[in-house]
Amino acid sequence: MKLATYKYQSTVSIGRVEGDYVLDLSAALPAGCTTMLDVLRAGPALIEQLEDANLSSARKLRLGEVELAAPIANPSKFLAIGLNYQDHLEEVLARGGKAPESQLWFNKQVSCINGPYDPIQKPRVSDRLDYEAELGVVIGKRCRHVRAESALDVVAGYVVMNDVTARDWQRKSPTWTLGKSFDTHGPLGPWISTKRDIPDPQALQVRLWVNGQLRQQMSTARMVYPVAEQIAYLSTVMTLEPGDLLATGTSSGAGWGMEPPVFLQPGDVVRVEIDGIGHIENAVIDEPAAG
Repeated sequence: MKLATYKYQSTVSIGRVEGDYVLDLSAALPAGCTTMLDVLRAGPALIEQLEDANLSSARKLRLGEVELAAPIANPSKFLAIGLNYQDHLEEVLARGGKAPESQLWFNKQVSCINGPYDPIQKPRVSDRLDYEAELGVVIGKRCRHVRAESALDVVAGYVVMNDVTARDWQRKSPTWTLGKSFDTHGPLGPWISTKRDIPDPQALQVRLWVNGQLRQQMSTARMVYPVAEQIAYLSTVMTLEPGDLLATGTSSGAGWGMEPPVFLQPGDVVRVEIDGIGHIENAVIDEPAAG
């Protein structure tokens, strides 16, 4: 199931995407359940009900009539792993970097979350705006100390992500958080593809284009730490909550690694696509003047 948050005539709703249409789920949701976070907190049983619900009488809108928003706007956590593809790790090592001894996690502040087709702002204070195509994981169950063998059981589904990064600010902070958290630098979507549709997150193809030029192409099979191991590792430290977002790493091909480096500029358009999920596409604009 493709579970979307969409806006139509100033009203934000939850819908199930089927082909070129979105079917409104309002009548199928429990009382008081109005946001995607509400749906996820209600538990996996509700997701299964929505996947199987008969929506023949539901409002049906063409995707072109609605505005798709970030599927989850306000999770409790947005976590991302670094150096998690073998070719990206080799790229860093070739430039004198070091391989991490364990999983390398950092925060993207949730205020950076952006819609799947909304503009990315180039900060006034950065000249090194870059992209990173990533598979995103949406947690569906509150969990702690999860074993890798059963970790995918706590997943609600998957999204397309672009871990937009201000490289100069990334290097100012040892935790990378500042360079990863500028407003609008977490576009994701276009919907949540539930795990019934994505039985194996390690068998997906991910691609990124800038202005129609293919820059990144990767198989999730090339992750150093698969999704299940990531969840097990994080849940050793913290309780993961429904709606929490995990960005699972990127391959080589980002702008910083080109010779010479090529960074994003206003007018550029970045498209990220993952087979079986969909695509997001974001134009780069200058950060607006402070209000």
